[in-house]
Formats: sequence, C-alpha cells, structure tokens
Amino acid sequence: MKKHKFTIVYMLVLTSFTVYMGLNTFVLSSVYETDTSAMNSSLFGEETVNTLSEADATVTLNGETTTITNDTEESDDEESDNAENEDTKVKDNDEEDSDDTDDNNDEADPDSSKDSESHGPGSAKKSGKHGKPGSSSDSESSGSSKPGAKKGDTSNSDTTAQADSSENKTTTDSSDNKTETGSSDSDSSSQTESLDDESTSASTSSELTSGSVIGTYDNEDARITITEYTYEDTQVYVADVTLSSVEYIKTAFADDSYGKNVTETVSSMASDNNAVLAINGDNYGSQESGYVIRNGIIYRDEAGTNDVLCIYADGSMEVVSPDEYTAQELIDKGVWQAFSFGPSLIEEGTVTVSEDDEVGKARASNPRTAIGIVDDLHYLIVVSDGRTDESEGLSLYQLAEFMDSLGATTAYNLDGGGSSTMVFNGTLINNPTTTGNSIKEREVNDIVYIG
Repeated sequence: MKKHKFTIVYMLVLTSFTVYMGLNTFVLSSVYETDTSAMNSSLFGEETVNTLSEADATVTLNGETTTITNDTEESDDEESDNAENEDTKVKDNDEEDSDDTDDNNDEADPDSSKDSESHGPGSAKKSGKHGKPGSSSDSESSGSSKPGAKKGDTSNSDTTAQADSSENKTTTDSSDNKTETGSSDSDSSSQTESLDDESTSASTSSELTSGSVIGTYDNEDARITITEYTYEDTQVYVADVTLSSVEYIKTAFADDSYGKNVTETVSSMASDNNAVLAINGDNYGSQESGYVIRNGIIYRDEAGTNDVLCIYADGSMEVVSPDEYTAQELIDKGVWQAFSFGPSLIEEGTVTVSEDDEVGKARASNPRTAIGIVDDLHYLIVVSDGRTDESEGLSLYQLAEFMDSLGATTAYNLDGGGSSTMVFNGTLINNPTTTGNSIKEREVNDIVYIG
C-alpha cells in the first residue's frame, strides 16, 4: 500500500515538473516571436532600414564570379554552378558529433567562472566618443606571424535617438536628444552615402599584406574581402568589411524567435535573412543575464557581469561595463547592437587581455569568433578553426594580437568553440567542430550578419 502511494506521489511530481518545464520552454521560446524581425529605423532617421539586396553586386568565391541583380543571380558561366560545387569545401553535416549533447557552448556562461580581472579591464574607458577608434601606430607590425599593419585615426559623429519603452521591447524615435560624440557635426544618417564617395571609401585588400583571398563582395554600399590566414598553426578567416552605413550590420534570432531554447545553424539563419556574410553571435541563451539589444530593440534588460560591446548608429564601436549604463540608457545613447559575452580584446588600440585570460573553463586554444573596428565604417570579422590536426585554435591573447596586427582599434570576443561559424554568400567558410572528430555546424541562438 505504501509503495502504491509513493508511486502515485512520484508520478504527480514528475507530471507537474514536466508541465512546468514545457510551459517555461514555451514562454522563453515564443514571447517575442512575432516581433523579433523588427528594426528600429528611427536611429537612422529613416522609415525603414535598408538592405544590401536592394542594389546590384558582384561576388567572387573560390575563383567564380557572380553578378547579383535585383535578388536574381546571373552566373558569368553557364557551368559555374557545377564548378562552384566542385571547388567549394564539402562539409560533413551528416556525421554525428558525440559531444553535441554538451552545453551549447564550450565558452558559455563565463559569468559563473570568471571574475572581472579575467577580462583584462573590467570596464571601458569613458572617452565620450561612443567608442570611436582613436589613433594607432602607422608602423608595420612586428613578428613574422602577424599578417598586417595598423591604420590611422578616425573622426566622430553624432547620434540622434530618444527612447520609447514598451512592455517587453524598447524602440526609439528620432528627436533632438543628441549624444555627444566628439568634434564632428555630422548626423548618423549622413553615413548612408554611397561608397563611391571617396571620403567613405576604403580599400579592403591593402590592409591585408598576406594570406589568400577566397571571396569578395562589392556594391555601392558594401565591400567585403574574405581572406584566409595561417596563424599560430591555425586557419583564420578574416572578413574585411567597409560599409556606407552601419545599418547593414544586422542581427537575427534562430527561427525568428527570442528564447533560450530556440536554436538554428548559422547557415540556415543566413539563408532566411538573405545575409551576404554571417557569423555566430553571443549565444545569449547560454547566460541568464546580460544585455540583449538587437537592431535597436531591447530584448533583455538585466545586466550581467561581462563586458558589453556596443555598436552605435553612427557606426562607432565601444566596450562598456554593465555597471555604467542600463539597457535603456544605451538605447538613449544610440546603440544599434549590444552583445554580452566578451571579454574585450582591444580598446583604444591597446590589447586588453593577457596570456592568462580565458573564457570560463574553456581550453586555452579554441575556435574563436570576434568582431572589431579599424576606422569609420571599416570593420573586421574574424573566425578561426581549432581542435583539429590542421588547426590548433587560438587563445584569447593570440586572437587579440592577431586583430591588433590587422589594425583593429576596438575588438571583442563573441561565442566560440563549436559555435564558431562563418558563412559567406551561402557557403560555409570555416570548419566548425565541437570535438575535432567531425566538421559540423552547431545550432546557436543568433547571428550577426551583413545584409
């Protein structure tokens, strides 16, 4: 009799827990589902946010050239599709990865195992410049393994934004509430000038003095060069990106839904959003706190302990401490995107991590993903391989040194390990792996993309 009662109680408890977890998953997965594609265009003084697909472009990948016209691709050679299939890397996405049942991120939840010193500086230097890069050395970088040299100074721009909060999301409307950004009098909306304007044009290939170019994209609003390097026994892929406006740096959630348990591959999200270039983001679902601001809208306003990367509507980039600002204050300052993973790698042209710094309990050498800025609307997006015989992986310090050698004046570490993925023009560029046993994309919460 007692055993029978115990069985009934056990079943009731198990059923209650199952219902609770199901409801919790449903809430986390669908609370923002209908609005996650929204973009706060008022940050740019526009009715809608522009997309690269609105303009013609020329794309090269593995020696094949394609012209994109009004979203319709016309190959220069009738047989180029077959040739591209032969030249493109073949990824074994069907092979099972025995460790894919692990936590969705080898570098995840850095909050729980890392104090403020493990970031390097715990908070950003308050320059009043929205993170606009300062001056950097014009001399060539030292050391044979460094692939490039630093560039020069930049100017600052004003951002116009005033916040209007709602129940779960925050948007902004344009107003006279300007944020101080330095000496420049130009409004952020002026950044939308065509790249044909010499003042906003930058050569993407001249800064990279070595490596093999494997892909390019060129139209009036974006110039992208994908270069593959061998650095510290690791294959590293660099997207050198110059834009006419930062509005082309966008973010997207898996399944167009904000939720901890909602995941999808980078390739799939890139395809769904017509991304020219896409990388994994900060995998926000691996953490219980940390600001999530995407496309000018707040999705999580609970501060974490990690460095926060802010990309502003004027195109500048800054790393701040979550103690400095609330999420709403960041929106008021004109933040377009904010990520909460870290740590900061470079601030004001200075490497901010040491050889001993690492994310949580992650291995010293890992696949990595990072984003940085060189100067006005000139960005570096970096993904490295790792955990294989061909590529050992990079430490945080090596990653920072590498981006410093390319001229980055601000740089920030995003989710890495098995999550590190780069997709260009629908093709997987790197070799993502969790254990090194198979090459396979891991499903993640979000992407950062150019589109």
